[in-house]
Amino acid sequence: MSARYEDIHFVDSNKSVWNFSLFSDEDVQNYQWGTHYRLYEKFGSHEAEVLGVKGYYFAVWAPNATEVSVVGNFNDWQPAKHPLYVRLEGSGIWEGFIPHFSKGEIYKYQIKGYKGTVTIKGDPFANFWELKPATASISWNMDYHWKDAEWMQVRKKHNSLNAPWSVYEVHLASWMRPDKNNEHRYNTYRQLIDLLVPYIKEMGFTHVELMPIMEHPFDGSWGYQGTGFFAPTSRFGAPEDFMALVDAFHLAGIGVILDWVPSHFPYDAHGLFMFDGTHTYEYADMRKGYHPDWNSYIFNYKRAEIKSFLISSAHFWFNKFHIDGIRVDAVSSMLKLNYSREEGEWEPNEFGGNGNLEAIAFIKDLNETIYRDFPDVQTIAEEATDWPGISRPTFSGGMGFGMKWMMGWMHDTLDYFKLDPYFRQFHQNKFTFSMMYYYDENFMLPLSHDEVVHGKSPMLFKMPGDEWQKHANLRLLYTYMFTHPGAKLLFMGNEFAQTSEWNYQSELDWHLLQFDSHKGMKECVKDLNKLYAEYPALYKLQFEQGGFEWIDLNHRQEGVIVYKRKDKNPENDVLVILNMTPVVRENWRVQVQGKSSWKEIFNSNSKKYWGTGDVFNPEIKCEIIDKKTALYEINLHLPALGSIVLC
Repeated sequence: MSARYEDIHFVDSNKSVWNFSLFSDEDVQNYQWGTHYRLYEKFGSHEAEVLGVKGYYFAVWAPNATEVSVVGNFNDWQPAKHPLYVRLEGSGIWEGFIPHFSKGEIYKYQIKGYKGTVTIKGDPFANFWELKPATASISWNMDYHWKDAEWMQVRKKHNSLNAPWSVYEVHLASWMRPDKNNEHRYNTYRQLIDLLVPYIKEMGFTHVELMPIMEHPFDGSWGYQGTGFFAPTSRFGAPEDFMALVDAFHLAGIGVILDWVPSHFPYDAHGLFMFDGTHTYEYADMRKGYHPDWNSYIFNYKRAEIKSFLISSAHFWFNKFHIDGIRVDAVSSMLKLNYSREEGEWEPNEFGGNGNLEAIAFIKDLNETIYRDFPDVQTIAEEATDWPGISRPTFSGGMGFGMKWMMGWMHDTLDYFKLDPYFRQFHQNKFTFSMMYYYDENFMLPLSHDEVVHGKSPMLFKMPGDEWQKHANLRLLYTYMFTHPGAKLLFMGNEFAQTSEWNYQSELDWHLLQFDSHKGMKECVKDLNKLYAEYPALYKLQFEQGGFEWIDLNHRQEGVIVYKRKDKNPENDVLVILNMTPVVRENWRVQVQGKSSWKEIFNSNSKKYWGTGDVFNPEIKCEIIDKKTALYEINLHLPALGSIVLC
């Protein structure tokens, strides 16, 4: 960057800070109106050249400060040496140019604020931070040559709502470790290119979702207590290293979704809390500003500058890191003033309701901005209530997300499968209920990290029965998931039936793959991914009413459930038959309209998956029942606790 001479004036010829600005008056105005969504190009530290002298420009928002300085090893942490100056009276923007400042220097802002309070803060817009437990920001100039031009040109096809969405959710630190005995050693972003990318490609997942990789001080927060909203964590390398990982996923044909947390932030001294001695980023009223569940603080969505900050953060990851989607964490807590609060602990909005009106406006602006500037991506809400229209367009009164996690499906499905198979006949409504409200939203079916921690047990041990039955039940559940309408999400380790709860301090139980049962589960999920991607009836109409039909729900006692996934061309329809009991059903008859012939394309009882392999359908008899309605009866053999899929 360079500046015109008239943009510069020497504040004091004896000082080493020169006044130079990246902000125009229009930038400041848009920032204060909450409509500046590229703040990462203005705030933070930026390499610059002034009057032929190279250095770094710094800008930080501290509206209640009386003094702001840049401090670090470069000036022995002496605030008097490098003060910043107010850009425009009333803007709260402090800025300055430090000549001869170089890339890779650590720095913080020392802020003298309200009632003389002094805070020393990291840069909210830093692109790189010191490795924990150190907490300083690092001056950086991201420089990376992208190789994913082909992906970027065609990703609209991959990220469309009528494309297959099979998402592998990953916690980078604990997926696989270079040293199993050292929880503080991690595979780098570059190492994960060779380890994680080919694994996900082999398994057939279409997208990867990374649990928060934004900079965060505490491993135990899993990344959900962030301090760096514009920086990939330095645990695994530099920003360019993360760019290379995203690039590698794209070159492998895999989309990248990031967990993004605009709902709360921690109280670490170097972070956003009480930034200039007052409640700068968070609500001052703790009925709105403090989150009791997570012991953290809630962004003040009413403040225009905070709205600009957060939307700029989301925009940054799409723009600079080529990501394909964000999964927005804890949306329910943002929408509802009474979320996790008892009566008397919250105050209704101006209309007497429980909606946080400014958070609602923020979310709508977020989605409108992202889809305007990046039309080939998706935003996904983790929202667990019945709030209407989460994944409906804002112009029709919705919140504007592309998809929503289907938490009700997850809870009902796990409750059903935990039952002894005999008792499932009395709870079939729990199994079928999801289709009663499915079309209210564009749903993603999640079996996420939240279901395998804090005493909830791994997926395998949620299943009833002996070892064989547990595996058979889990294969049955996964078949149901992959053939149910909607996008899919599976947490790492679920694909090979992890036998311990997820622990962020250790790697997955990879040693289990020496056993046929776990190797078979992995092969089952791999083939289900392939099935989902190869048969358009399983994804083309996955959010439309014409894509699904119940065929047989009248055999509760026998535990047999039949449904059809439909394509616009009936010849491509897929029939799914689930046997929820440990009883083999020979010569089971199903009446179905449409095609006159069917073939078995998937059987969860295959020996390949550690099934018995002795109940299958090499040839399927199909007899006409009613020519006028094209009703046929097919004769099938159903494996115990098994599923078959026909086309």
